[in-house]
Amino acid sequence: MEAGAPSARSRALAVLRVRSRASAVGLLPAALAVVLVAARATGRLAGDPWPTVTLVVCVVAAIVLLVGGAFAAVVLRASPAVTPTVPLSEAAAPDLYRLVRDLADRMDVPPPSAIALTPDCDSWLEDRSHAAHRRGAARVFGGAHGPVGPESEPGAAPVLVIGSPFLWWMRVAELRAVLAPVVAGTGPSAHPDIADARGFVRGLDAAVDVGGRRGLGWIAAPARLLLRLCRTDAAEMERGVAAAASERAQGVDYGLRIVAQEQVGLAYAGWDRLLTRVALPAWRMGRWPAHLDAGVVSALTELSRRDRLADGFTSRLGERPACDLLEQPGLIDEATSLLAARLFHGGPAEAGPDWSPVDWAAYPEEVVDRKWRTEAARLHAALDALAVPAGLPAGPAGSPAPAAPASPAAPSGSAGAAARPGRSGASGAAGAAGPATLAAADSPSPAGDAFAGPTLERVLGYLTDLGGEGAAGEALAGRITGELAREERAAGPAAGAGKARGADAVPLFPLQPPRSGRDLLADHVTAMVCCAAVDSAGATPGLDWLDGPVLLVGGDRRSDLAPRVLCLVEEGNPEPLRDWLSALGVRPEKPVRLI
Repeated sequence: MEAGAPSARSRALAVLRVRSRASAVGLLPAALAVVLVAARATGRLAGDPWPTVTLVVCVVAAIVLLVGGAFAAVVLRASPAVTPTVPLSEAAAPDLYRLVRDLADRMDVPPPSAIALTPDCDSWLEDRSHAAHRRGAARVFGGAHGPVGPESEPGAAPVLVIGSPFLWWMRVAELRAVLAPVVAGTGPSAHPDIADARGFVRGLDAAVDVGGRRGLGWIAAPARLLLRLCRTDAAEMERGVAAAASERAQGVDYGLRIVAQEQVGLAYAGWDRLLTRVALPAWRMGRWPAHLDAGVVSALTELSRRDRLADGFTSRLGERPACDLLEQPGLIDEATSLLAARLFHGGPAEAGPDWSPVDWAAYPEEVVDRKWRTEAARLHAALDALAVPAGLPAGPAGSPAPAAPASPAAPSGSAGAAARPGRSGASGAAGAAGPATLAAADSPSPAGDAFAGPTLERVLGYLTDLGGEGAAGEALAGRITGELAREERAAGPAAGAGKARGADAVPLFPLQPPRSGRDLLADHVTAMVCCAAVDSAGATPGLDWLDGPVLLVGGDRRSDLAPRVLCLVEEGNPEPLRDWLSALGVRPEKPVRLI
């Protein structure tokens, strides 16, 4: 017997004692009522005040039994939380099921009842044999759609949930070593006391949720109390189960597991950067990368190349990848990628016209370029709202001279109002660069002409702050923040997909906290600079697997733009950025194309 097994079972019994004591408290008034009624029937409690006392106790007992019965029904019937996953049938992954069953046979434990994938770098066992889950499975799989899944049968072994990035990054032997201690957990899970204790705790947790959502304090309050009473024992029970599973798995690929754990940490680092730097910009544009798991291989390969500590890790790529255990890895990757967008961003559960997939080859053009131009349009819409003139006079040497911000109360006939393309929103700002404007911009403007349309010079002139007070930047950042808030309220996490969203529209695991106004302003100015570089200097949008959207000049990534933009935004000093633009041949006075 493993060292942790006795501890896990003793802690399970402690949890069950809490349940027994709660049942005893609920039955105590009924037991007292039975005693009083029996004593009255035999004449041992004759005369006053016993008739009244017996009546009161019987009424209290009936109320307690009614409330206790309703509470017990909620605990038994409430559906415990289930992690959203992509189910993986045996027909879709026969080799993976065979590998898992072989692991279970070697460790002499029951095999998991099913396998599911999650878009995260973790693996665990999840019990889905609750009665509510069986009812849900019957509705989905029953009748004309086939029998109920084995994972929902009473007393079924738990479901093995595997992080999908592991399948694409790890080799088959590494995945086997990592899954061994997880699969070994089905042994302790099969013990009746541990299974009952887990079911009781899950039921209480579900009752707290039901009581909170429906405003039933008489259900939520006692459930929270019971959870507090058994919290320590339940946590120690799970530690004992984990210790027992780890000890049982030591005889299976133990040496390889140490090496494989290094790949787990590497996979987590690459996956996190892929989601926050690459996937998140696409999600905000109403697009979702259809092959995130394939992308994590490229991201981790790049991370291995950059990190000296990861030298030699890429040599493993010649071995058989674990995704070869799937029959159709591309379809599975697409399903988990859509689930990732739903969990981490709140996107719709299904693709639609305003929530469509994007391949990696099309990412620079369909996401990066569109992101830059949308943000540039929003930036100019904010300038329009501040009544900033679109035309700035040229300086003595033919270069535009910075102009002071126009007053928001400028008369309607002023240059700012006349050049204003729209009132607000990206579409209004986009109208500033019509075909005639863009055609006229192909030829150099003579000295002294006004620069019409959405130009980078307009942004540089507005943000130039010789006094260093930063009032112009604060006003512009506030406008952008307000516009973004309005867009998010109108369109939700997936732009334009409000009608397609269901109750999963709020992300369960948000990736990033809200960004500050200064950060948003820097992002929008950077986007404007990139648009100008693409339109007037032959630069191109690109994708870096670890950093997301990047600007490519001559096929090389330019990573020296960010500090120059920050110098403009935070200090009001445009000279470093002007020098950078001049070196690349970017014309700030030339209108850019917006969408």
